[in-house]
Amino acid sequence: MRDIIFGGRTLIMGVINVTPDSFYSASRIRKTQDAVQRVFEFERTGADIVDIGGISTRPGAGEIPVEEELNRVVPVIEEIRKRSALLISVDTYRPQVAEEALAKGADIINNISGLRYDNGLGQVVQRTGSYIILMHMRGKPASMQELAVYENVVEDVSRELDESIERALNAGIEKTKIILDPGIGFAKKAEHNLLLIKHLPRIRQKGFPILVGLSRKSFLGAFTGLPVEQRLIPTVVANAISIFQGADIIRVHDVEEAKITVQIADAIRNS
Repeated sequence: MRDIIFGGRTLIMGVINVTPDSFYSASRIRKTQDAVQRVFEFERTGADIVDIGGISTRPGAGEIPVEEELNRVVPVIEEIRKRSALLISVDTYRPQVAEEALAKGADIINNISGLRYDNGLGQVVQRTGSYIILMHMRGKPASMQELAVYENVVEDVSRELDESIERALNAGIEKTKIILDPGIGFAKKAEHNLLLIKHLPRIRQKGFPILVGLSRKSFLGAFTGLPVEQRLIPTVVANAISIFQGADIIRVHDVEEAKITVQIADAIRNS
């Protein structure tokens, strides 16, 4: 597995949803070739990583059979790897999908459950030496918003991420292969997301790279009144603030605009 260099500049992760039901309709792709073309467009406009998801994790989303998730994700990875060395992340919580994706050339497993669902996933990551993104969430997507109750959201999320880190280390995953994600929009109310972005340095204190995925999410609409199709400017603003607060990776639907955001935010931060 290749090493990812953190700390020099903010990395851009482009979202590839090979799904019919992701929350942002413009990000939905049904055909492998269309997904591959989107990947190469992302690469051309500045993506460092692409994150391929074969199952929707939006609030209220249900599950699909493992075989269907594999059929959506694996052909895309295979086609990318024939023509590009771009870093590939796969958004999954299933060991079977992770194992096959990594065997076909993926570099990162983006795990929304923080290794809460299946111990086998940690074993796959350990055995292959891949990177893993440990995201904070409670419950499952279908019911997670019912669990968005916190005494202190920053400290509660920090503590629960510690539990995910412990699970990863107990599985034998190297510390240098762990990336943390506070889970913006996952089992969070709108105000919780603001506090997590504002207090991102609290998560950074743990000593791991941080990914922030807030692109076009509903909390941006809660404070602007804008529908998902019109949330590009709020996304740019919130991503710039996240970079100032310590994000190492921003996960986005709009790579070209994210590239400009990163160029300016990094230049100011590093001046």
